[in-house]
Amino acid sequence: MAKKQDDFYFQNFITCAEFSSQAAHLLKDILSDFRPEETKKRLDELHAIEHAADEKKHELNDKLVKAFITPIEREDIASLSQQIDNLTDKIEEVFIRIYINNVSKIRPEALEMLDIVIRCCEEICGLMREFANFRRSKELKDRIIRINSLEEEADRLYIANMRALHSEEKDVLEIIAWREIYSYLEKCADACEHAADVVEGVVMKNSEIPPPRTLDTPANL
Repeated sequence: MAKKQDDFYFQNFITCAEFSSQAAHLLKDILSDFRPEETKKRLDELHAIEHAADEKKHELNDKLVKAFITPIEREDIASLSQQIDNLTDKIEEVFIRIYINNVSKIRPEALEMLDIVIRCCEEICGLMREFANFRRSKELKDRIIRINSLEEEADRLYIANMRALHSEEKDVLEIIAWREIYSYLEKCADACEHAADVVEGVVMKNSEIPPPRTLDTPANL
């Protein structure tokens, strides 16, 4: 019974991460073939994914409130669930900014940033699939490192894009709109890193640390 209850949490993380990845891929499809006249309809499609992700998060919260024993600390469960939910929210927010600012043309730099977000989301999905094995996994560390590297790459693109926007663009409304869009794309990468940080914290807290050696302790113990 305990194993089944533990599986619920880890499977919920996987499902929510997959919603984030689904939202990121849908956003890429929308922006790659951008049609301003369809913006509201496509926003509704994105919101449907975000709403489904919220429902899964609420399921986890309801279970967590009633749980007596959890596979990891309940604070970590709640934090990781929230960070993954934040990721899906931020992906939707990117398109909300495009919608409310009445953007008519997508800049290629935004697609470049979005590609990094998609790679981050895919790494988060892999991280969640491996998370149940956190006490023995060798893969988690590598995925966390890759997520951190991708977040740094997103930061570099964000800085370069913001610099170009403010030095080359003359239309004030364009500057206002794309400042927000770039900022939310960068926040998507940040959300991935924050989720990875929670996982890294869980691994650290559950690592088996050998007892300190003393002069009387044999070297092979």
